[in-house]
This record gives sequence, structure tokens and C-alpha cells, in this order.
Amino acid sequence: MVTNTLMNYTTGREDLQHWLVSEDGFRPEWLGKGESVFSLGNGYMGLRSVTEEHYANETRNLFVAGTFNKFAENEVTELPNAADLLWMEFKLDGVRFDLTQGNILSYRRTLNLKEAELVRKITWQSPNGNVYDLTFRRFVSMDNLHVIAQRVTITPKQNSVLSLTSGINGQTTNSGVQHFLEGNKTTTESGIDFVFHSVHRFYRRESMNPTSIIKMDRRQIFFDYSDIEIPANEVFTIEKYSTVFTSRDHEVTVDSTEELADLALDVTRKIESEGYDYLLDRHVQAWDELVWSRTPITIKSKDMFDQLAIRFAQYHLAVMTPKHDNRMNIGAKGLSGEGYKGHTFWDTEIFILPYYTYTNPTIARSLLEYRYLSLPGAHRKAKENGYEGAMFPWESAWLDDGEVTPIWGAADIVTGEATKIWSGFIEQHITSDVAFAAWQYYHVTGDQEFMDNYGYELLIDTAKFWASRLEWNETYDRYEINQVVGPDEYKEHVNNNAFTNYTAHWNIQKAIEYVELLRIEKPNLFQQLNEKLDLETAETRFRHVLDLIYLPQVREDGVLPQDDTYLQKQIIDLSKYKNQENVGSMFYDYNLEQVNEIQVSKQADVMILMYLLEDLFSADVKRANWEYYEPKTLHDSSLSLSTHSVLASDLGNRELAYSLFRRASEIDLGPNMKTSDAGIHAASLGGIWQAVVNGFGGVRMTSGNLRISPMLPEAWDELTFSINWKGETLDIYASHDKVVLTRRAPSTEPLTVEIYGEKQTITDTFTSEVLSV
Repeated sequence: MVTNTLMNYTTGREDLQHWLVSEDGFRPEWLGKGESVFSLGNGYMGLRSVTEEHYANETRNLFVAGTFNKFAENEVTELPNAADLLWMEFKLDGVRFDLTQGNILSYRRTLNLKEAELVRKITWQSPNGNVYDLTFRRFVSMDNLHVIAQRVTITPKQNSVLSLTSGINGQTTNSGVQHFLEGNKTTTESGIDFVFHSVHRFYRRESMNPTSIIKMDRRQIFFDYSDIEIPANEVFTIEKYSTVFTSRDHEVTVDSTEELADLALDVTRKIESEGYDYLLDRHVQAWDELVWSRTPITIKSKDMFDQLAIRFAQYHLAVMTPKHDNRMNIGAKGLSGEGYKGHTFWDTEIFILPYYTYTNPTIARSLLEYRYLSLPGAHRKAKENGYEGAMFPWESAWLDDGEVTPIWGAADIVTGEATKIWSGFIEQHITSDVAFAAWQYYHVTGDQEFMDNYGYELLIDTAKFWASRLEWNETYDRYEINQVVGPDEYKEHVNNNAFTNYTAHWNIQKAIEYVELLRIEKPNLFQQLNEKLDLETAETRFRHVLDLIYLPQVREDGVLPQDDTYLQKQIIDLSKYKNQENVGSMFYDYNLEQVNEIQVSKQADVMILMYLLEDLFSADVKRANWEYYEPKTLHDSSLSLSTHSVLASDLGNRELAYSLFRRASEIDLGPNMKTSDAGIHAASLGGIWQAVVNGFGGVRMTSGNLRISPMLPEAWDELTFSINWKGETLDIYASHDKVVLTRRAPSTEPLTVEIYGEKQTITDTFTSEVLSV
């Protein structure tokens, strides 16, 4: 682990205290950390934060959500790396501006989370001895989703001459794969047109127009500006405004690429006339309205890194989420890097969606509608595997793609051959994860229209898959689910994974309940879905299998078997790997086949089951399973630490919960300068919010009811946050001695909330003293 970190989290002052993430120093071998952590975006597009000038180890990425392409038949669908719009090269007095040359006299790069603007300030001495102050500013507009704005100021300490090259570089690839045709910027297979524009403005004392030559190269168009004279200590300003449009944009109604280009050009001219400061003001206002005023979280802590960490999580959740279009979802790296190819996993439903369900139900619903719209792909996957109903892909891209998980992965340390990735074939719990997320959304929001139009169908269609997936075991007279991968991906081809079996049983049980409800309370909708899903036949099957599904039972010591064989596998000393500096270090010593035979887990498996379906297990059983499985869990997945933090809060171990929360917060923000090279960890950021609100804040929806039982760690004095419940906003304040719940809008309808195990009826504000918890 590289711990000589450049990161600095204490630079914020006054109104910006605990809002700034800074990097003090420049190291070319550590570029990936800043590129990911400082990445900008608005859900429509994501811009990896490379520098304007080029360096050898950089990864220049611009992704537009939902624009997938497949380079060749044997390739996997992925988000194409669009174009490099940030590109600017400077020559100062004949010397290329390059931080690997000359001397860096001062350097700081800062992401202002509150205003979502990235600022880099440098004092550089070139190899010829001349000194320059340079400031680089940029943002990706939250007000106008198509806009990127840059401002560069150069102040030489001596009379100087500047030459500048700046434009659009379409030579970018996805690690060597070029997804665009020559000429017009159109994806090779999916046929999506991309349109880019960039325009420049220059100021010294006033607006000016330096001499320029426009040039074109293969997949490049750029300006060369030369011989720009800048007097000593005078500020020279360059502004660059860029726009991005595609033929897939929902709000764009044009008939041709030419019309799209004309529309984009008009927008570019408009934003250029408005200027950087005006655009930034609109952008900051949009961030405040959509994020910071809507979902404020305040932590009064002995270490205010905690406040910064939750704001960092909320920032990236806003940057990565395509709230504008229900045909799109969230990638495992958001829009910050090429990792996982922009694909959607269970990360959305289990780790990210709760944030939106409790804070912005409109966005949560859009993400769930994506799953509904992707039912054709889920049906095709089920049919191809010999099943019925909706079998959701482990990795999703296009709505109708079906499964897009790569088949081959990293080299086996023993054989040297590529390791087969089985998740796309047999990690099937994703189907019940989608059903659970839809159910949770409905009970938190009360969105009946969603259930009528999408939710009932999702829950029943997924149950049809599970009913067809079950296998009859004549020896034990029961249905089983065999040959799967559960959440613990270090155990492949296992039988009766507890998480899979229990959630499949839950899915079928809910389907029965909803078929009954539809028949009695919504006969017209029942008839529509009966014609579509054959509810009567499905219900008969559901009732037949429900009580015959094998659910692993807890042993006398309270431990629930993770699968049929986990508890019989070899036990080894895992301390070396529990204390590892780099995740996955066990694979320096063992291959996956060997790890499969050891009692070791990648991430929460049984424990996440006890988090999601918590009513099924007593506190004593949860504690027994924690004590058994956590020592065997390496947390090699970024999804694991936050789940364990919430469970530690549930078990009353505040300090362990806090330690796990801090470790989760440091996956991207910590001292390891290599963990984020492929992009930020999207699910972990959603998990950090859950650790704060569901864990320390004690918020939980159980059986359709709201429960709030805050459990603050000793390091925190106060926690204040807001949630949405059944269409209204609740403001919650918690300290070590009291809890205050306030209904933001007056209501004549009483609200029932369970607070520390006691049901309370609240009309406006309720204060509860914290007793012994």
C-alpha cells in the first residue's frame, strides 16, 4: 500500500469547512487516484479528472450514460470513451508546460464538493528558470447537462510568450478499443451519433482574439494559438466551453445528425455568451437545490473527516446517477473510469438505491423503471437457461441485452490460464435483489402508481423464475437451489446458499401475497397481469413450492450455514490476509479453486441476509453469526465494510461500527494511492450513507413500518439528517441523550414511528430521551 499520501482533507475554512478534498503535490505514478476522486459529472456524463496537459500514466475518460457499444462479436458491451474535450497544451517562452520538468514551487488541486468545481493552483519554474502562476478551474454543469466549462489563468513573473494548442481529441479508446467510426463520431455497432463542440475565449485586460490556425488530424480537430504576449505579473485568461450531445438524448427531437449538430452549436454559442461565472452560479444553485438543501447530513464529530466523508459520498452519488432517463442505470464505477465497463450490478438495488428511496424517490423510481424496461433481456436469459419468468443478468447494459458479464478474467496464479467468471452464469441472487428493492421502495414511499404499473409485475415475474429454478431432491423431499454463487464470490458452484434460498423464498412468498391482493382489491389489474403472466397457474405453482423450499437452519450454536459445505471446509489462519495492505492478497498464495475449499469469505453473505431480512433472525442469532463469519471475511469487496458497520450498530457495538465506517470511508479517500485507479467505488459510497443513516441513525423499514433507533458512536456528539417517508420529509436530530423527529410540513394525519422499540404517534415534532440502548 502506498501511504505517502498527497491527499489533504483539512483545507476548508469558514463556509467551506469540511467541503474540500485536496491534493498537495504532483506524482505522475499516482495520477489515477486524483483522476477518480476528483471526477466531475452530472449523471448524463462523467468526466475523469485528468489534467489539461498530457502525462504518460493518465487515463483520459469521458463517458455519456447509456451509450453502450460492442466493438466486436467476441467483445463485451461497454460504455465507449467518448472524446477528450479537456485537452490543452501550453508552451511558455518556448518550453512545454510539464510538471515532470522544471520545479514545482507550489501545487494544490481541490475539489469543492459544495460547488462541484475542481481547481488546480500551481507555481511552476520552467527548466529555463522562468516562473509562472497557473490556475485551472472546471466544472460539469448540473444546470445544463450537456456543458463542460474550463477557465485557465496564467500569470508570468516576467514578460512571456504563450503558445496554446486546444481542441477535441477523438483518438481516445477504451484501453485500446476504438468504439467510433472514422469521420462522424458514431459508435461502430450501436450506431449512436455523438456531437462535440468547443469554443475559446481569451482575456488579458479585456477580451482579445489571438492569432490561430485550425488543424485536423485523424479523429482530432484543434486550434494552434501562437505568439501571445503576456506582460510580467499580468493575468491572462483562457476560457473553453464544450458541449456534448448524442442521438440517444431523451429531450432531443431531431431527424438527422446535421440537425443535432446545429442544435448543439446553438447551445455552445449561448453558453459562450453567458460566460464562466454565470454558468458556474447556475450550476452551484442546481447542486444546492438537487442535493445539498434536499438531503443535508450534519455530523458533529471529534474528527470532522467523518463530515467530509459523507459529503464526498453524496457528491459522487449525484455525479454518477442518470436521473434524467429511466433507460439508464448506475455503473459499478459510476462514470469515473473504465472499471466494470459501465455495467449495472446488484450494487444499485442493495447499496445505492436505498439512498434515493429515502431522499429522492423520483430518482429511485427511475432506477427501478430501468429494471422493468429491461424485462425482455431478463426473459431471454431465463429462456436461454431453460427457466421461466424474469432472470435478471448479473451485469446489465442495454435494456434488451441480457447478460453482459465477461466470461474470462485474471490469470490463475497456479495454472497461468485465464480464470472463468462464473457470476454471469450462476450468481442468480440478483433476481431477488431487484424484487427486494422494488418492495422496499414501495413501502418507504407509498408509491402505489409504481406498484400498479411496474412493481407487482416485477415481484411476480421474478418469483416465476425462482419457481422454475428450484430443483427437487427426492432424498429429502424438498426443493433446493444448487450450483450457484452467492454474495460471497469466493465460493462457486455451491448448493443451497443461504442468501439465495432465503431471498428466493421471500420473493415467492411476496408474489403469493400480491396475487391475492390483486384478485381481491384490484380485479382489473389482476386480469391484465393474468393475461400477461398467467397468474392463476403461477400462483398454484408458488403455493406448491413455498413450504418445500429448503431453508438452511441455524445450528445449536446459532450459526446459519452459508451453504451446504462451507462449515465443513478447511479452517486456516487468516490473520495475514485480514491485516492485508492490498485487497485480494490471498490470491498471491492461492488460486480461486483452492480458496473455494477454505472457510474464507470475500464479503458479507449470511450477514447481509440478516441485514435485509432482519425480522427472520433474533439478535442472538445475528451475534453468533457475526462472531463466526466476520473473522473469516476479508472484506475484499468494497461492498462489505459498510454492511458490517450497520450490523455492528444493530448489535450495539458502536466502536466497531465506527471503525468499519471509517475503513469504508477510506476505500477512496484513504491513504492508499492506488485503490481508485479504475474509478471510484460506487456501491461503497451508497453503503457509507447506509452506515450513517441506517446504522448510526437507526432508520429501518420493517414490515412496512418506520423504525428509528439512533446509535451514535462515541466519536460523534450529534447527527442530523432528513429522510422521505410516505411522501413527506422528516428531519431527525440525534445525540447521546435525545432524539428529535420533526415533520417538515404540517399534516393532519398522525404519523406512527417506532422509536427505541416504543410506538409513538407524531403530529409535528417529537422528542425522546435516549434510555439504555
